[in-house]
Amino acid sequence: MTLGALEYIVVGFDHPDFKGAIADEIGRVIDAGIVRLVDAVVVRKDAAGDVAIVEVDNKEDPHFAAFEPLIKDAIALFTPEDLALFAQGIPRDTAALVLLFEHRWMERIKGAMADAGGVLLSRAMIDPETVEALSRDLEAELSGATSVA
Repeated sequence: MTLGALEYIVVGFDHPDFKGAIADEIGRVIDAGIVRLVDAVVVRKDAAGDVAIVEVDNKEDPHFAAFEPLIKDAIALFTPEDLALFAQGIPRDTAALVLLFEHRWMERIKGAMADAGGVLLSRAMIDPETVEALSRDLEAELSGATSVA
């Protein structure tokens, strides 16, 4: 199986309460063919710093029932070393939902680039909070420039 570009996100929670809203939104982009959920785990760290890793496809945990239809094509790609690294990054007495996505929208683009002799040299993502801050700064700068003129 050939995979497209992969990206992971780590979402922190003080007290996770998975009621299905996150899974519903992920389901929308999966159904649209934009991404595929490749792996999903929850990393919990208790107050003493002890870590528990829970695979989201754990059929015995009803908290993750909403994720079940989303992970039918999942491939467990996170290694124990990956999970240990994620666990180091979260504070005590919290949890993190770690999701690995395949960008399905890139499959045809990747083929078109290869057919043209191109190779992807770099890729980066700018988080939404940074984009919002840049937009506010730009808006402030533009409104200041127009009021001076």
